[in-house]
Formats: sequence, structure tokens, C-alpha cells
Amino acid sequence: MWCSRMALRRLQGVVAAAAAAPPPTGGLTSIARREMSTLKRVYVTRRIPPEGMRILRESGQVQLDLWDSDDAPVPREELLRQVRGVDGLVCVLTEKIDTELLDAAGPNLKVLSTMSVGFDHLSLEELKKRGIRVGYTPDVLTDSVAELTVALLLATSRRLIEATHEAKTGGWGTWRTLWLCGHELANSTVGILGLGRIGVAIAERLAPFKVKKFIYADVAPRPELASIIGAEYVSFDELAERSDFLAICCALTAETKEICNKHLFSKMKNTSIFINTSRGGVVNQEDLYEALSTGQIAGAGLDVTVPEPLPTDHPLFTLKNCVILPHIASASHTTRNAMSAMAANNLLLGLRGEPMIKELHP
Repeated sequence: MWCSRMALRRLQGVVAAAAAAPPPTGGLTSIARREMSTLKRVYVTRRIPPEGMRILRESGQVQLDLWDSDDAPVPREELLRQVRGVDGLVCVLTEKIDTELLDAAGPNLKVLSTMSVGFDHLSLEELKKRGIRVGYTPDVLTDSVAELTVALLLATSRRLIEATHEAKTGGWGTWRTLWLCGHELANSTVGILGLGRIGVAIAERLAPFKVKKFIYADVAPRPELASIIGAEYVSFDELAERSDFLAICCALTAETKEICNKHLFSKMKNTSIFINTSRGGVVNQEDLYEALSTGQIAGAGLDVTVPEPLPTDHPLFTLKNCVILPHIASASHTTRNAMSAMAANNLLLGLRGEPMIKELHP
């Protein structure tokens, strides 16, 4: 186990000794208070999964305060109040860590640990300027995200949501030759925008479907990763033109913001399926709506949008050929517990001045 129980044992020893022999002045209360004063103050912005909370509570290293809800984010004013004077902060991607919050926290804040692989909610330059160490949780969600991406691709390309609706609402009549026909993976070309661990994991899961070719575009060739799946490096435009299925796996940066726009969609086949499980900000949603509603592309599956949650009256929800999920790519019990454990251990290691399991270096 990455967390240390040294501080907990020290505290237990002090309490036991004090109970056995009452001190001459101040009693147990003053001894326990002195021991408590050595603990680092930590605020957790959400009720994270059990494994992470267990690690923090059993560490004996921190004094915890918690927004004890998983149903709604901590209100901004409450967050600004709670972070005052803390040494460490555990957050999730719904919290904007910006200049205002860091000013409210003050100079004691030395470690931030986000339970996410994405970090577009963090003001990295501001964190760097203040010397605040930042932990995050990549790698552990690769399998979960890859599985969900494949599920979303199949649900979109084989029109499963439409089919379920027809079966429930009386649309299932006599057998028809082309009713609810979709597009299959066999002999297809699958494109990946941004080839990293997740992109490779998606391709590995799709390969048994008899995919003919994997192609990818990135800022530069990734020969080591590409060799694992036999993928060919192509230009951005060629990726759009050749892909029967296009999976978006890139990070959201200034360069990738709305990179999936009318230029990309205009070059795609009218039988192509577009899938995004990375970040909503990489897609221009107005351009995507236009491409879907005019038949420029066949369908789209989205696990991420702008904003989140997407308003229920958003035009994309009116389209039968657009499947929208509420950002659940990492939502498996195994993965979320692993993420919370890594976030907790990153925090504790950072507070001890030791290398984190996964640390961002802005």
C-alpha cells in the first residue's frame, strides 16, 4: 500500500501512553492537540470513491474536511471559504482551480491532486508560478475508456438507441429489408485522432471485428505505439477522408480546441461514424449538428460535450443519428476506485515531499 501509517501509529502511541499515566498538566487533551497540530489540513471537494477516502483517513497524515456529496459539486462560495489555509487539496474536474481559488487558499497550499486524467480545469501556469505540485490520474482509466468508446461506436453505428426506441414505442412491425440498417466494422478503416494509450487500447479491442486498417493523425508520428496496432500515420485531411469510423482521443489544448469542425466533417464520407470520448471542447458542436442533420456524415457518438451537462433542449438531442452519453467513459467501480486511490496517494506523497505516482510538470 502506497500510503503510510507511521503518523497514525505515532498518534496511537501518544494516546495510549497518556491514558496509562495521566500527565501532570494539561492531560490527554493538550497532548492530542499538539499531535493534531502536526497534521496537514486537506480539503476534498467531493465524496470520492471509498478506496481513496480510506487511504486518506488511515494515513494519520492529514486532517480532513470534505464536501460530503456526490450528487452536486461544492458551491463556489463554499469552496472558496473551505480552502482557506489548507495545505493540500483533492479535487475533481468540476472544480475550476484558478487565480481566485488559489488566492483564497493562500500560501499554505503546496499540493493539488485532481481525480482526473484531464487537466483543462486547472490553471497550470498559475500553479507553476506558486510552486504548487500537481498530481493527476492517467493510465488507470485506459481500459474503462476504451471499452466505453467501443460500446458507443457500436451503439451509434448499429443504431441501437433508435432500435430500442422503436421496439418500445410500437415501431417494430413487419420485417423490412433496409429498416434500421447500420454500418459494420468488418473490412473498414478506423481512424484515431491523437494516438496515445487510450487510442491503442481502442484499436486492440476493435481488431477482432476484422477491421481492415488503422490510421492515425497526431502532432508527430508515434512509431512505438503505432507498431502495436499496425497503424499508419497520415495527415489530418487524409484521416478525415479515409476513415469509416473516426475516434477522437486527443487532449484539449489551444491547438485542438474545436479542431473537429466543418473543415473535418466536409472531408468525411457520408457513411462515416464520428466518436468523441476525449473532451467536448475539441468539437464545434454547431458544425457537427450541421453535418449530421444534412447527411454529410452518418452518425456521431459523444460522451463529452460543451457544456456539461448539455441542456436538454440542445439541437443535438433532436437528432436520431446522434448518441449522447453523460460523460461516463471512466465510470466503472474498478476504475473510479483506482482513480481515487491514486489521487489520495499523490496527495500524501506530495505532502511528504516525495515523488508522486503521477505528477504534472507544467
